Amino acid sequence: MRCAVRDQIQFRACALNDLLPDDHQARIVWKFVEGLDLSPIYDQIASVAGRPGHPAADPRILFTLWLYATLRGVGSARELDRLCEQHVAYMWICGDVSMNYHTLSDFRTRHVELLDRLLTESVASLMAEGLVSLDRVAQDGMKVRASAGAASFRRKATLEELLAEAKQQVEALRSELEADPAGATDRQRAARQRAAEEREERIRAALNQIPQIEAAKKAADKEKARASTTDADARTMKMGDGGFRPAFNVQFATAADSQVITGVEVTNSGGDQGQMAPMVKQHETRYGKTPGEMLVDGGFVKKEDIDTVSAPRGGTIVFAPVMKSKDPNRDPHEPRADDSHAVAEWRKRMATDEAKEIYKQRAATAECSNAHARNRGLQRFIVRGLRKVKAVALWYALAHNLIRAPALRAEAALKPS
Repeated sequence: MRCAVRDQIQFRACALNDLLPDDHQARIVWKFVEGLDLSPIYDQIASVAGRPGHPAADPRILFTLWLYATLRGVGSARELDRLCEQHVAYMWICGDVSMNYHTLSDFRTRHVELLDRLLTESVASLMAEGLVSLDRVAQDGMKVRASAGAASFRRKATLEELLAEAKQQVEALRSELEADPAGATDRQRAARQRAAEEREERIRAALNQIPQIEAAKKAADKEKARASTTDADARTMKMGDGGFRPAFNVQFATAADSQVITGVEVTNSGGDQGQMAPMVKQHETRYGKTPGEMLVDGGFVKKEDIDTVSAPRGGTIVFAPVMKSKDPNRDPHEPRADDSHAVAEWRKRMATDEAKEIYKQRAATAECSNAHARNRGLQRFIVRGLRKVKAVALWYALAHNLIRAPALRAEAALKPS
């Protein structure tokens, strides 16, 4: 019987390249990143004469690490840092360049505009190859837990009290430093001062969100408006299991013919109503054209949105279920006297068998993208603030499309010319 021997000293002569198969997913991700224009990041890297500093890591390495980690369901910078020292695939990506979780964490959320531009460019490239079209696009939202607890939500009066206490704490620390400069090390004083100032900033941010939250509530509920002192942008939302938790609403738009994510948005609105028109506008901004058809569920239906995106004001045909009438004797698909032309046409359209067949593609398209994101770890955000949360959502979209692109090219190669 052959038993494990782990204390035998051996000399192994091999390169990192020898440890990874040629068709490994990490190599595919690296090749994809090599084709990206990361010049905005490179332009920010500069050496300062006369000042010491650690050489910056190649942005291609950091970009590849996060794309590959996203595909593998790794969402923590600390976990990714550990894998860079222990897992062959991550070690190969690093190529003997050392990492630390601070660098990884900062890189993940710092370049939102670049991530957004790369999504546009990568999808536009697939459109130019004839692999993706905007003829039919499905949109769906999913609630993702925020990095905040329910107990962190406070009313305006409580937030004002907490802000006053936080200001007193900051002033007390400053007075303590002036009275006894040698009472603690510089690092300890800086840490305490920074923690107090960050707490004051978070409470002030929460207080600034109260008017927006009040505006979204009914008149009778304005006094119940609460904001989180942990993540001021988070909102309490009804989740898929019926419970209410702090969360964000992640919106993905997906091309029906290719399963490629073409649009991304993150909001702190608890519902999907009103999200369709901005997504259609986003496509026009990104690609210079609007979707030919938009498939959304009943939660998105808003007459103003249908008017905005449909003819004659727009060029998108909406496929969404018509709500049942309160009058059981009234056909919900029958146009009403106060309906606009676009809304009346939508009602009549959704009564046809053809429209019902087209609408069936919504679940297989939009919900499929959401399911892939969930399976890759998009269950709960560990970053805070709408900007950083959107950065994470963009990573998931880029990773999703990265995998779809080779599959689409393979399918195209099999088609008779």
